[in-house]
Amino acid sequence: MNVVNESGKYMDAIKNIFKNDVETAHFLWKCKENKVIYMGGKHIIGDDAEHPYEYIRQNSLIDPEYLSVFDVFCAGVEEGISSGIKHGELPLDVKMRFNSQEDFRFCHMYNLFLRDDEGRITDVLVNIRPFTQKEEFDRQIVECFSLDKNPAIYGNIIAELIKNNPDKNIAFIQFDVERFKLINQTYGTEMGDELIRFFNDSMHVICTADQPFCRLTADVFMVVICFKEKQEILDFIHRIESRLSGYKGMDYRFIFGVSIVDDRTRHGRYYGDLAAMAKQSIKGNALKNICFYEDRMMSDIRHKQIIEEDMHKAIINDEFKMYLQPKYCISTGKIIGAEALARWIHPQKGLISPADFVPVFEKNGFIVKLDRIIWEKACRKIREWIDKGIKPVPISVNVSREYLNSTEAIKVLKELVAKYDIPIDLLELEITESVDSEGVESIVKQFKDNGFTMLMDDFGSGYSSLNMLKTTQFDVLKIDRGFLSEFMESDRGRKIISHTISMSRDIGLDIIAEGVETGDQAKFLYDCGCDAAQGFYYSKPVPCDVFDSIFTKIN
Repeated sequence: MNVVNESGKYMDAIKNIFKNDVETAHFLWKCKENKVIYMGGKHIIGDDAEHPYEYIRQNSLIDPEYLSVFDVFCAGVEEGISSGIKHGELPLDVKMRFNSQEDFRFCHMYNLFLRDDEGRITDVLVNIRPFTQKEEFDRQIVECFSLDKNPAIYGNIIAELIKNNPDKNIAFIQFDVERFKLINQTYGTEMGDELIRFFNDSMHVICTADQPFCRLTADVFMVVICFKEKQEILDFIHRIESRLSGYKGMDYRFIFGVSIVDDRTRHGRYYGDLAAMAKQSIKGNALKNICFYEDRMMSDIRHKQIIEEDMHKAIINDEFKMYLQPKYCISTGKIIGAEALARWIHPQKGLISPADFVPVFEKNGFIVKLDRIIWEKACRKIREWIDKGIKPVPISVNVSREYLNSTEAIKVLKELVAKYDIPIDLLELEITESVDSEGVESIVKQFKDNGFTMLMDDFGSGYSSLNMLKTTQFDVLKIDRGFLSEFMESDRGRKIISHTISMSRDIGLDIIAEGVETGDQAKFLYDCGCDAAQGFYYSKPVPCDVFDSIFTKIN
């Protein structure tokens, strides 16, 4: 048998197939030479074209709705040309047309890569053919199935991947868009749906056959990949992030959770749940958007569940108590106010630390209910002092960030002031300084316009700057205990504290220092011009009856 002649016959047969396939376009792109060679079938690329994908784009052969997905595909090819690519092919299903006179229709673009020894693409064999009627129908079925919250087929694919790769490390990656509801509110639900379709179609391009992905629900996606080093996972995540970001100029941010398979006998859903835990643990973290699962997260979840199981009963049973921490005048030693703080007295567990329940409430929104409980208890306490003939001092209450996007808190607080018939200046409001200073300043001004005294809590703890003082709407700055203790340690730090107090007073802001723990700190603050303080040097937060005893004795 003449092998050369036989292979020649096969090549001739393939060329004839290409030539006679009038519904499909076949061409070879020699990337390094910027040259396109027509190989038969339907003519789609101009004779003078150097870059087929650019030609397709510039001649409007891609449906505008799928242009962003096509760009994701092109970015993958360009990366393969310059840096190398691991897989030898990249399919793309996209709505397009073969010339400007045709209507757009779904086509399958199959791209076979020829690579050099370093994995860089040198040539691309391209095959573009329209979908058959059955393929279009199947695509619709698959799209509908991808919305299923429990995709059994995907679970089987993952099980096969784990089984067929016993010597490889495997990672589950779950991601979504942070606060996707804001996308729908800002751009509309139709644009939100379009964004999800873009994600889904682009993931088909980004992920290879051995990187199965699935849209779990809404904007939540899962990908399972094999890897050797952890950096490969991060590189893959960064590729997803860069390719899916900025669709039509929209502003959004991805959150990724990762779990590593360490027991191949477990169901894939277990590792998906761990990835979800990791992702959930960094929701709202402005500095971090990738998190790997750690064992402590499981105990954190259990702790959260225990807290959430008891929190509703705690309201019914009046387990949330108001403690008061006195605010003192440093020069006279008199009590000039108090801060209301929530404490949870559980019938079986006793005193639950705020550090255990407040973060949970801030995440699940229950903090709004807790705020209202403490607000009402504070108003009731002030009314009690007045009725007993005791000269009251202002009580400051915390206003959580959940209230800062609406005027609901103003309405509730004004109703409480009216209900208990107390002077509005005796109920002061504390809001923690924030990176979103513009939004905070707006709501603070509205509070002030309604007669409330406003305190900036934890000044110096994170986002504040001296620059913001020139436009602040607050009446009082509360110097953070961390700021005080850290800067007290050096002469330079003491000068910073001194100048901060001096400048604040010069522009009409009152100052109170939190976390004062020693007499030396109190004396230093007084020498700097700060005559109000609270902290353990004076008193820890105490129950209301204890506060009344101290208050009556001192004042």
